[in-house]
Amino acid sequence: METLQNPRTTIELGTGALAAEDIVAVARHGAAVTLAAEAVTAMTASRTVIEELAADDKPHYGVSTGFGALAVKQIVPEQRRQLQRSLIRSHAASSGAEVDTEVVRALMLNRLSTLATGRTGVRPQVALAYAGLLNAGITPVVGEYGSLGCSGDLAPLSHCALALMGEGEVRTADGERVPAAAALAAAGLEPLELQEKEGLALINGTDGMLGMLTLAIADLHLLLSTADLAAAMSVEGLLGSDAVFAADLQALRPQPGQAESAANIRAVLAGSALIEEQKTGGFTRVQDAYSLRCVPSVHGAARSTLQHAENVAECERASAIDNPVVTLDGRLESNGNFHGAPVGYVLDFLAVAVADIASMSERRTDRFLDRSRSHGLNAFLAFDPGVDSGHMIAQYTQAGIVSELKRLAVPASVDSIPSSAMQEDHVSMGWAAGLKLRRAIDGLTRVLAIEVLTAARALDMRDGGVSTSRSAPAVTAVRAALREVVPGPGPDRYLAPEIEACRVAVADGSLLAAADSVLDTPLL
Repeated sequence: METLQNPRTTIELGTGALAAEDIVAVARHGAAVTLAAEAVTAMTASRTVIEELAADDKPHYGVSTGFGALAVKQIVPEQRRQLQRSLIRSHAASSGAEVDTEVVRALMLNRLSTLATGRTGVRPQVALAYAGLLNAGITPVVGEYGSLGCSGDLAPLSHCALALMGEGEVRTADGERVPAAAALAAAGLEPLELQEKEGLALINGTDGMLGMLTLAIADLHLLLSTADLAAAMSVEGLLGSDAVFAADLQALRPQPGQAESAANIRAVLAGSALIEEQKTGGFTRVQDAYSLRCVPSVHGAARSTLQHAENVAECERASAIDNPVVTLDGRLESNGNFHGAPVGYVLDFLAVAVADIASMSERRTDRFLDRSRSHGLNAFLAFDPGVDSGHMIAQYTQAGIVSELKRLAVPASVDSIPSSAMQEDHVSMGWAAGLKLRRAIDGLTRVLAIEVLTAARALDMRDGGVSTSRSAPAVTAVRAALREVVPGPGPDRYLAPEIEACRVAVADGSLLAAADSVLDTPLL
């Protein structure tokens, strides 16, 4: 996900909102960017406003004053370019592990999109310089600590602005870490000298947390469908009932998302001989456990949460966030739109949903391994129980991840530490919420992979393998795809590579694609 591909498409930025898929294309797949003529016109017009204000003798925040708690100091004209340089240098103060390339590229694109609205007052040259960095595959090095999610993602955005100035460190398109000046020179780009207002305009936005939210939404669409698939495989592998997923039963509780999850499970289980055998062979269990029976309620709630997050992200992508802003009628006005609360809340909300989906997945996996609850399977799905341990420790790995996901679900956005001499006395911590959601999504991917791996092993042990499968066609297709990268049941093997192979197959969508290949319509 972090390797940039050669750009296959070009995203044009106008004065309107970016689409979510455009952010994913640029951030994750290296698509190129260009500025529409309307954006250049809008930026030129608002720059005229800034230049007129810079020429008068009144203090204007961000143009002829200091910043934050230092806004009371008026800056003389001959020091204003130094003011902008000093702002960027001092604010490029991140620390910690390097942030993923796709996050930084998403951050840069979102900031460029705001510049293109013409509401920030920067020259078109600034936006063109940002586009040049993205198109050259130059990614500023940003540490994970430094943003409080208010007054913009200040430190991360400052590192990006620093690279525009030819300072700091960057990653080249091939991943080499080099000085920014060297990377700009190699790409034929000139360092940018910032003028009035431009340094501030480059760092005052929710761009990083919005980028992480947009990427997370894309990942969760795949993972929630995969969670439905994994749950269906577990229902089949544990000889459960599909009756509870009937459309009329689900309609009695018309929660958004629940119907979609139930429809997915019905589609995956359609045509399952294993399920039908339970209906005609003396089936005596009146009810399945909650982790099987209640899947649509839980997965559906996560889907509804995701829809809410998409609504917030859509509004944020349509926003022109800066402080101060140049209004459509030519005023320069201070505001508080840079506060990250709207984005921070949903980043935290998604982390709660992710933890719960993973927790339910782990419970289904555990049922396969307990001989008293697996309905005829070997203890721990071991080939020779006692000699072999089967998937015993795979479930331990799941449990360890789920425990961490519960800790990651503690919201960052309820915390606030005042800064800037109490000028910035309430902050969102949205950047931190985004980083922990990314870790949570990685954990969910691994938990689902272990459930799929375990369910496939259980089904192979029930019916002898794919060639004699009594599974539903969609489940058989997934089992066959998995067996291309992971062998079937046998004596204990080195298990970690098999878990990783299944994780990759979940993350790249190949297992979901295998199910979709035999269904009339793709899973929702």
